[in-house]
Order: sequence, then C-alpha cells, then structure tokens
Amino acid sequence: MQDMKNDNEIEINLEELVGLILHRLWLILLCGVLTGVIGFGVSAFLIAPKYESTTGIYVMSKQDNGKLSYSDAQLSAQLTKDYEELINSRYVLESVIQKCNLEYSYEQLLGRVSIRNATDTRIIYITVKDEDPALAQFVANSIREVASEHIKSVTDVEAVNVVDQANYPHKPSEPSIPKWTIVGALIGLLLCTAVVIIHYLADD
Repeated sequence: MQDMKNDNEIEINLEELVGLILHRLWLILLCGVLTGVIGFGVSAFLIAPKYESTTGIYVMSKQDNGKLSYSDAQLSAQLTKDYEELINSRYVLESVIQKCNLEYSYEQLLGRVSIRNATDTRIIYITVKDEDPALAQFVANSIREVASEHIKSVTDVEAVNVVDQANYPHKPSEPSIPKWTIVGALIGLLLCTAVVIIHYLADD
C-alpha cells in the first residue's frame, strides 16, 4: 500500500511539472527568441567573416608509366602523407609569409591552412582561410607554388601538376548565421526550462 501511495505522489508531481512547463511556455519561448536574436546579432555583426580558397595539386612520381600496379597505387597514396607534411613545413609557410608580405607568424599561418587528400589518389587540396577573400586566394596559390618546388626538391617525384587554381571565394565560409541563431535559440529554451524545473523542485 505504501509503495502504491508513493507511485501516485510521483505521478501527480510529474503532472504538476508538465502543467507548470506548459503554463510557463510563453516565457520559455520568449527566452528562446531572445537568445536566438543574440546569436544572430553576434554572428552577423560581431564575428568577422572568413573566406576559404582552395587549390589542388597532383604529385606524379617517376615510376608513372601508364601501368600503375595496385601496390604502387597504395604506396603512392601513403606518400601523400609526406607531401602534406612538406606543405605544412616551416620552410614552405615561412617562404610564403615573405613572398606575400604577410604579418603572420608561422603558427598563425599554419592555423589558417588545411590540407585534404582525396581518397586513394595523389590529389592534394590546399585550403586557406582568411578575412580577406582576395588574400585567401593569393596565399593559397602561393603555398601551392612554393610547396610544389619544395616537394620536387625533397622527394623523388617527376612533377607536381596543378589540378585547380585557387578560387576567389564570394561568400564567407563562417560564421554560419543560421547555425548560430538556431544554437542560440536552443540554449535559451533549455536554460529557461531548467530554471523553471529547478524553481519548482526547490519550492516546498
């Protein structure tokens, strides 16, 4: 009998809690709208937009003769990791800093560069992120040029060919205004709901 009484009390409390949340739904939604507006304002007006420009290279080894075996392809794919490290090397990036007259340190430029290797290929994409779209394009092309010469001088490759010239980015890659707005709204909804629940549980 005592257990049944406790179960009934818990059920009544849950009903009261749900009823309270529904009663305060206007306040919860208002908080969500306000924090969503804050997220929109921060992403649209306070965070500097950044642009991405991408260029691609294809590394051709001296063994390429039109009859590439499976093992050769595997080895070549593994070597792309070496090429990626060479692209991000201090020699390449500091050379680009001097060539482009950048006010970045090696670490700062490294943080703006990302390298991606297309799966099972020797195609490597170099992406540069910057607040200035023209500078992002210029730096990406410069890294490709310097890195191509460095790869040829360090490794036993026949040539490093251009797959894609760096594009001029017309739209910023970040921040994502819709994403910031939605996340801001969700945070407001959750926080306000948590406050309502905590206030209910603390009320004897």
